[in-house]
Amino acid sequence: MPDPSTGPDPSTDPGAARAPFPLPAEDRRRSPYTGWTRAHWEAAADALLRATAPYASPRHALIALPGARPSSSGPRSDALEGFARTFLLAALRTAGSAGHAPAARLERYAEGLVVGTENPTTERALSRRRPDSWPRVEAVRQARVEAASIALGLRLTRPWLWDTLDDRARTRLVDWLLPALTPSPVDNNWWLFGLTVGGFLLDAGIETARARAAVDRALTRIEDWYVGDGWYSDGDNRAFDHYNAWALHFYPVLHAHLSADEELLAVHGHRLRAQLDSYTRLFDANGAPLAFGRSLTYRFAATAAPWLGALTGHTPLTPGATRRLASGTLRHFVDHGAVTEEGLLPLGWYGPYTPMLQTYSGPASPYWASKGFLGLLLPPGHPVWTDPEEPLPAETRNAATPLGPTGLLLHSTASDGLVRLHNHGSNSTGTGPDPYYARYAYSTRTGPTADGPEALPDNHFALLVDGRPTARGPATACGSGPGWAASAHTPRDADGTELPGIRILSTTAVHGRTELRAHLVTGAAPGTPVRQTGWATTPGGPTAQLHPVHGFAGPPREIPTGSSPFGPRTRTAVLEGTVTRAPHGALFLSLASLTGDPDPAPVHTQATATVTDHAVHLTWHADGTTTVLPLAPGSEQPPGPGGGA
Repeated sequence: MPDPSTGPDPSTDPGAARAPFPLPAEDRRRSPYTGWTRAHWEAAADALLRATAPYASPRHALIALPGARPSSSGPRSDALEGFARTFLLAALRTAGSAGHAPAARLERYAEGLVVGTENPTTERALSRRRPDSWPRVEAVRQARVEAASIALGLRLTRPWLWDTLDDRARTRLVDWLLPALTPSPVDNNWWLFGLTVGGFLLDAGIETARARAAVDRALTRIEDWYVGDGWYSDGDNRAFDHYNAWALHFYPVLHAHLSADEELLAVHGHRLRAQLDSYTRLFDANGAPLAFGRSLTYRFAATAAPWLGALTGHTPLTPGATRRLASGTLRHFVDHGAVTEEGLLPLGWYGPYTPMLQTYSGPASPYWASKGFLGLLLPPGHPVWTDPEEPLPAETRNAATPLGPTGLLLHSTASDGLVRLHNHGSNSTGTGPDPYYARYAYSTRTGPTADGPEALPDNHFALLVDGRPTARGPATACGSGPGWAASAHTPRDADGTELPGIRILSTTAVHGRTELRAHLVTGAAPGTPVRQTGWATTPGGPTAQLHPVHGFAGPPREIPTGSSPFGPRTRTAVLEGTVTRAPHGALFLSLASLTGDPDPAPVHTQATATVTDHAVHLTWHADGTTTVLPLAPGSEQPPGPGGGA
């Protein structure tokens, strides 16, 4: 467990860097784990805002940040994104200081709001003829996303901004926002952008019927995606990731809070609390959130939901633990180079890293990290700022538990504070396999290796068809329980087509740092080669192990596997085997481990697996407990745990 008397020390961490902006002195009495206080959050917010100001258009309506690649929406939309997302940060900074936040320069944003809506355009490129014009919401659908940040910023700063505008400026701004109230063109969390615009208009008493309809429509739509225990799927395809934190809970709960709608807050606040009970376990003792899912360039926006729980009182965390989590995450990214020497947030994880980006990611996309500053709405005297920091769940006890009905299995160890996630039920929002969903396992200290023609994916089980590994198709959750989760999928060929008649039933069982990975292959021709890969680690990172148990030939090979968000070079262990003729399918078992211990005992000394005709019997050596994983012939019923012994 980390020493709370010192907390993270950048001077002894080879991956750490100094903050590129001035910070107050640390307070190790109040913040024994991170040293950071509210003053550090204010300093970080001010520095981020100052760094973006030089990239504003002549009258401050657009902020075109530097970047090698524009998003698919074009440079003008990207520049609106720069305005909207930094405006949200300025709004949180202003509202949190009762209007006294000079670095937020609210007057510049006020001018931008007025000028940007004077003559909105359908042009996608930036031009001297229209240097400050915003793209129309109805013409550029990404503008709908930014309309939500602008509306929320207006709602938070209403006494200092909206109430000071003249009627003409207000009318133009409302006219620009109104198209965002129409049904969402994207059937996922985008419905909540209309809710957020509607919430502001309701608060301002403008177009209240249309605004109420947009709010109600959004709340009705996301109800279809609520699966229980605080978890939403981001659409109909069972996508479970950080969007629960920075969208699906963020907008409804904050709207209910700002509206003082106690009935709505009771429903959505209860869900937020349930989600935080598992979500807050997904943060490493070093502050890192889990590198899983899309839009990871939003980085410390992952702390928005824990802050929201503290703001509304719907959280399982104490005030000190909330600040410990949030400050640990912000400091982790600052210490690891996520803010450039110029004070900007680049597209990536720590530094720039293009393989993890989506087509909608533009130079200003990382500034959705502004949501991570939601805690500034809590006054300086609130216990979340004054209570001593307390340890994170990952630091206090081991965990091996499913995350509600998601098919995700949480796996953490208190000895090193490392968190792992095994995916047996969350799928990408896209049509093809996505390395940030399709891998079997993720962690807070490793990331998926970059895709490519010659790339070898980490944490993957594949058939080799004509020498090329199959991709994992959409995972169907087949059940979970204490320390295990199972799923099934139909593998896909390299061209994306499903392999008819072939099915792979996979199970992960965990105990301490040890993982048993089981795959039952049915329908594949005898003699088909298979490949299992382990964790992809970087120099100076955690220690990974992989050991064959059943179905694989020989010891693992370790090979270079290219870049990940954690570094340009990784190495990954590989096991190989062959499908055999078996009445109920070919079974492949391996033991794996990922640990912060630089010299762990071999993983095969941590557990023993015995295979019978109907089950895999596991004995965990650390405490002598057992787990039985039934092999159900001709069935996709999930394996299950046996009794402890």
